[in-house]
Amino acid sequence: MNTPIALVTGGSRGIGRAIVVRLLEDGYQVVNFSRTPPEETLPGETFRSVDLGDAAATQAAARELAAQHPVLNLVNNAGMIQVANIEDVTQEELARTMALNIAAPLLLMQALLPGMRRAGYGRVVNIGSRAALGKGGRSVYGASKAGLAGMTRTWALELAGDGITVNTVAPGPVATELFNQSNPPGAPKTQALEASIPVGRVGRPEEVAHTVAMFLDPRAGFMTGQVLYVCGGMSVGLAG
Repeated sequence: MNTPIALVTGGSRGIGRAIVVRLLEDGYQVVNFSRTPPEETLPGETFRSVDLGDAAATQAAARELAAQHPVLNLVNNAGMIQVANIEDVTQEELARTMALNIAAPLLLMQALLPGMRRAGYGRVVNIGSRAALGKGGRSVYGASKAGLAGMTRTWALELAGDGITVNTVAPGPVATELFNQSNPPGAPKTQALEASIPVGRVGRPEEVAHTVAMFLDPRAGFMTGQVLYVCGGMSVGLAG
């Protein structure tokens, strides 16, 4: 059996890096589309520098990859966030966020879809966010992630007959490098955040990666069009 190939965007750090590591452990060959390389390119990983906010560059890189290999597993992880209150949101921020968080996943899906259809098989996982349910300062980010969830459902319906599943994994607070810079462990603000999470702690990147791996599993063919929150229970009640 051929080694499965997975394309992971934004796989050089944070949650994306944990996803790359997990998929390599699970026996995938992983192609990492990111602007910057990881600290170390791991065995089985291929890194390609791609500005996913540039539609032409994204489309060209995806088409080239699809011409080289049948890529039947796609994880749309790359994304950006700028926190701003309503009155401070700019059109530039809106355009940049939508280009990366919405347009890039669509372009990648379009490029890989013919190969998936030929194979009669595909697994697509989009990385959303609990912020899609509403969070202060996230007008643009929340809208982009809500839009991604909407695309997930539409793609799932359109592609179910082709053997292609499409799901969203939506993390809550996760202890990435960037998160820890803004929320130092042990700081009062961090402790208050942890107290607001039903399980009493922030998540770990590898916990999100585990959920992604579940949706990518060939045995997960009866789960499609779903948004699964990996949030320690924050999406259940009224935690802020």
